[in-house]
Amino acid sequence: MATRTDSPQAPLPERRPELDAMRMVVVIGLVFFHSALVFATEGDFYVTNTETTEAITVIAGFGVVWAMPLLFLISGLGAWHSLQRRGAGTFAKERLLRLGIPLLLGTLLLNPLPQWLRQRSSDPDYDESYVDFLPRFFDVRVEFDEFPFFVQGEHFETGHLWFVVLLLAFSLMLAPLHRFLPHEPFRRLADHVAAATLQRRGLVLLPALAFAAICAFAGMEEDYAGWHRWSYLLFFAAGFTLATDTRFRAVMRRDARATACLGALLFTAAAPGFTTADDPFTQTTPLAVVSRALFGAAGWCLVVAIPGLLDRPHRQPPQGTLAPAVPTTPQRIHGYLATAVLPLYVLHQPIVVAVAYFVVGRPAPIPVEYVTLVTISLALTLAAYELLVRRTRVTRFLFGMRS
Repeated sequence: MATRTDSPQAPLPERRPELDAMRMVVVIGLVFFHSALVFATEGDFYVTNTETTEAITVIAGFGVVWAMPLLFLISGLGAWHSLQRRGAGTFAKERLLRLGIPLLLGTLLLNPLPQWLRQRSSDPDYDESYVDFLPRFFDVRVEFDEFPFFVQGEHFETGHLWFVVLLLAFSLMLAPLHRFLPHEPFRRLADHVAAATLQRRGLVLLPALAFAAICAFAGMEEDYAGWHRWSYLLFFAAGFTLATDTRFRAVMRRDARATACLGALLFTAAAPGFTTADDPFTQTTPLAVVSRALFGAAGWCLVVAIPGLLDRPHRQPPQGTLAPAVPTTPQRIHGYLATAVLPLYVLHQPIVVAVAYFVVGRPAPIPVEYVTLVTISLALTLAAYELLVRRTRVTRFLFGMRS
């Protein structure tokens, strides 16, 4: 049985700035997404506007189908390189610190606020103070059958931090597998699959069947951005596998346009079922099952297409050419936001909910309220990161940032 030491051995992989850009787009986009849910007719967001529209369901659905799965795929890609470089033990420790501490901090300090505002927004006679509400929020119990969301309660929730819970759980599940299971059979299998996928078009679409089956028969979970929690494990594992061989990257670039078109068509075909079924996430009617299957397949197609569309292999500058000594403005913005992804994710939703609480119900059209909500929420989220997180070593550590 092959084992891997914890000492770093592998060289640093080529930096792929487009992956950082995708993570930034998804996390910043969540401000727009969660702000839109305030105006959605369907769903149970913390604060709901008096005037709503069903158009939000379809528009938000197109983001749901690829955005969070893409984060898990990218996380799986990064996990492969991190394990190769650090080893299983150091990888697990690093994940516990960089994900576990922000998760604990966000759960204790940030997550009670949206739930308290939900009570105030839904009941005009609710007058319980925030301090009095906190003990009720933390009145919890342990339910092992909700793995990995063991902590449950009437008002307690992981909220938007469900992504951090799942990513931490998947990482800690991966570390011992990588350390103790034999690696050679996995490498041989990945080599054969990569070679076959490169030679035969369409093989990259086969995993879509697995995602279609999970969505169709296991159902979907609204609390976790629509997808079933174990679908995200498959996206994470897929990213880990795709990182093992550069030929997969070539295939994703080659088939990106066709795969993206197919994904868009599958999502369009799934949309009528989600807008007409009473409970499309769990219903067992033929329409709901088929719609979920189409949604799952569309998700895989879009998630492998987007990195392929944006992938531009790095080209070395000609010999004798020096890189610019001073970064350009886009490069500075990219560098600033790339390090801010996790803190911005942790901060954004409580801020959106708090701003929405004061914005909704104003005598203004939905577009005006939405633009106001997004603008204020985005500005406050960036300001909170800059003033409360980025400037000290302690706060950077608490929010999972590398020093």
